[in-house]
Amino acid sequence: MTIIDNVYLYRPGVKEDKQIHHIEIEKGKIKAISKGRADQSAGTIINGNGSTVTASFNDTHMHLLRYGLMKKELDLRKVTSWSEMKDIVHNKYNEELMEEHDWVIGRGVIDDQFEDLDHPLTAKELEELEYEKPMFFLHDDGHECIVNEEALKILRKEPELEKNHDRFIEKDKDGKWNGRFKDTAVHFIKYHFRNKTEAETYEAIKAAIPHLLEYGITSVQTDDVNFAGSFDQVWRTYTDLEKDGELPIKAQLHHYIYHVEDLKNFIKNDDKRTGDGTDRVTVGAFKIFLDGTQRLHTAALREPYHDQPEADGELIYTQEELNEMVKTADENNMQVAMHAIGDRAVEQALNAIEQVGAEKMRHRIIHAQVLAPDLLERLQEIKPYLEIQPGFMMDEYDQTGDWVGRERERYCNPWYTVDEMEIPYTGSSDSPIGDLSPLVNIFAGVNRTDKEGNPEGGWIPYEKLPLDKMYKSYTETGAYLDFQEDKKGKLEEGYAADLVLLSDHLEEIDPHQINDIKVLETWIDGERVYKK
Repeated sequence: MTIIDNVYLYRPGVKEDKQIHHIEIEKGKIKAISKGRADQSAGTIINGNGSTVTASFNDTHMHLLRYGLMKKELDLRKVTSWSEMKDIVHNKYNEELMEEHDWVIGRGVIDDQFEDLDHPLTAKELEELEYEKPMFFLHDDGHECIVNEEALKILRKEPELEKNHDRFIEKDKDGKWNGRFKDTAVHFIKYHFRNKTEAETYEAIKAAIPHLLEYGITSVQTDDVNFAGSFDQVWRTYTDLEKDGELPIKAQLHHYIYHVEDLKNFIKNDDKRTGDGTDRVTVGAFKIFLDGTQRLHTAALREPYHDQPEADGELIYTQEELNEMVKTADENNMQVAMHAIGDRAVEQALNAIEQVGAEKMRHRIIHAQVLAPDLLERLQEIKPYLEIQPGFMMDEYDQTGDWVGRERERYCNPWYTVDEMEIPYTGSSDSPIGDLSPLVNIFAGVNRTDKEGNPEGGWIPYEKLPLDKMYKSYTETGAYLDFQEDKKGKLEEGYAADLVLLSDHLEEIDPHQINDIKVLETWIDGERVYKK
């Protein structure tokens, strides 16, 4: 038996006097939680030195493979000029040493912050790099990419790209492709031209795992199909990591689909359903994109954008198409997670879920950033789970009013209202787009500011979430969406010993210092897998 001794407890929603406790762990589960110090002869004693023990984190929306690839490939998120980007690319890629079919790849581009360029990058600018290899640069938010002329030659040979995604292909004044692609066109390019081998997928996921453990994340729900090429490959890779003893975390794997036929083919050819799998790897949801993003004015709004009145966004499916997808999934015991940022997309998602009900499969709506009073009432009635990313507010609070106008801004990311109306929600990062750290995301949900404390007092401050509710959304709720609510997600006897030791007690620290708390240790199934 292992005993974590000399620790304080934090359990969201549980009011208890701050006293030293010890926790007995046996066969990977919490056997007992007791006040006072442990009998030092009772087993293997781990001295917590007065740190705080709490349930570890479950990130319910992320892209672990992409995160791992960014650790191995060119990361351009901090680049602020086109000249700097050219230097970094040239330092990384020597064309003479590249293999015949290699691409020049960069991720995390934010070209609207380039100081020496007054327009977005296109294929024309990329020719200044003077490579005869195809190039692919992904925007930081994953919804846009830029390719060069060599890549365009390859893409033009694929008729399905233009046939199904033409509205997301940017063109110049002469109607020719300019090298920029948005939303589902980006997913198509990644899926068909940028997918990784099984060995590359294995190494990238393996490289990402230590970063999860450092932040106290022991369970993830991840969408990796775009970069792997198939769900089968993703499944094999994670289960191979598990067999090889290289997967300490618990992973639920989502399956990105575009056509209803993709969904039907999985149901026909694979007998696994949501929640099925091994000890560490389970099937997640069908992931469906309903709209784009506010930055590109492709998130579907019911009224036009305030700063671009000619645009109101794009719905990717008709209501009938989406209804069929959700109904087919639900009838076959598959959960659905739908990307819906704009209020028109949220309404479409609600219509589809309403026909089958949310309860059985615990269907989800991802992001739901723009809401309205009538949508809140329908969410309260239908009760799908909202996957929120509080960290996004830190970068978008000063742009949201421009996008939607002040009247609609009141209903953007209204998480306290969501909580008060008992609409279920879960916390997540959408990493590597958002900050991986759960404590940073919890900080954002509680304070509604960026790390520097802006805006003063918080953005729409009455929508700040209480700490206990925000923490629960990152622990218990994720386990519920995993269909493992009776196994993990709580610091209670009988639950998996998935724990973190924190440097500070969450209830005793200033809320503005939550993001300064350090994860000292991470435990999974009673084994210490990280120590600072």
